[in-house]
Amino acid sequence: MTPLEQYRALLTILYKEIHRFMRIWTQTLIPPAIMIMLYFVIFGTLIGKRIGQMGGFDYMQFMIPGLIMMSVISNSYSNVVSSFFGQKFARSIEELLITPLPHYLILLGWVLGGVARGLLVGAIVTLVSLWFYDLSVNNWSLSIFVVISTSILFSLGGFLNALFAESFDDISIIPTFIMQPLIYLGGVFYSIQLLPSFWQTVSLANPILYMINAFRYSILGSSDLEALGFSINYAIFMIIGFIVLFASICLWFLHKGRGIRS
Repeated sequence: MTPLEQYRALLTILYKEIHRFMRIWTQTLIPPAIMIMLYFVIFGTLIGKRIGQMGGFDYMQFMIPGLIMMSVISNSYSNVVSSFFGQKFARSIEELLITPLPHYLILLGWVLGGVARGLLVGAIVTLVSLWFYDLSVNNWSLSIFVVISTSILFSLGGFLNALFAESFDDISIIPTFIMQPLIYLGGVFYSIQLLPSFWQTVSLANPILYMINAFRYSILGSSDLEALGFSINYAIFMIIGFIVLFASICLWFLHKGRGIRS
């Protein structure tokens, strides 16, 4: 394929992915906004007033970056895993595999679709948060980088899950039993400085902790990582490292035909 043909093929995959989740926007865009509003009302407004401050900030202000990241992570992942597994289930992925389109462009098309949904939902959640709190951004470039890179990482994770999934039940196991606990234990609602030293050390093994705190630092100018002796550059290194690892694994399995060739 010529570079122009590859570019058109990539845009076709991306257009299909965006059209898919926009066509059912009442299921893909509205529910996250409603869920976040409930978090703000229950945890931020009602419980937050009793908590007072967290990490040196108003509890509502502390919670907003974590909720934005939670929405980006969940929607980037779910978009790719459901879409790619749907292609596998319908066996329409086989039509794409017999084309001369390189595997990295197939992966890139689905990842960009997941990023598009993750960023759109993140923007919606941010707008909702402004209704509850007058939020300002400390470092725009870092904020944008962390959101995009995290969305890329979990889009790759969703693609990897879809490769191994053999039924619709399989695409809900990892989000339910692995991702959600890691998100909630990653410092969305609390500062890990509140934990005993042993559990602080255990929390450092949670990769989502670094993403949430890097984004919190970009918004508030402070995070738990600094208090624990870790720099934001370390968190960025962790995110980039996981992206390279996941992308390499996905491309290797695509090349081997794992889960997509009978």
